[in-house]
Amino acid sequence: MLPSIFGENLLDDWFEFPMERELFGGHNPVFGKHAKNLMRTDIRETENSYELDVDLPGFKKEDIKAQVENGYLTISAAKGMEKKEDDKKGQYIRQERYCGSCSRSFYVGENVTEQEISAKFEDGILKLSIPKKEQAKVETKKYITIE
Repeated sequence: MLPSIFGENLLDDWFEFPMERELFGGHNPVFGKHAKNLMRTDIRETENSYELDVDLPGFKKEDIKAQVENGYLTISAAKGMEKKEDDKKGQYIRQERYCGSCSRSFYVGENVTEQEISAKFEDGILKLSIPKKEQAKVETKKYITIE
């Protein structure tokens, strides 16, 4: 544990990506200065389900997609930003476009379908409820003893 005077990002400041500071002035224009904290996930196990809380601050519901494929739940979010500045005559002085995306995948099992997962997005947090299902047992090999 580090003393609180160092804050949460002592090591992150030492190991930050050097080009990020040069390109974006120290913070990502799309996701802000906390871009490295995107999609932090809390997972709780209840008696009948797994509850996921995924932090997606700054995103809208329309920016987020969740899908189940081959036993994996994939959550992705994409966001774009356009910045325009005109002079008094309407000529472009500066025009920039930024876009970014992030995603995470979780193994939920082959028996879970997208219809069984409930999702709700409010206050920048995506809340998912995934039912617990009995997993298919892997067949164990039975060998015959050779004498």
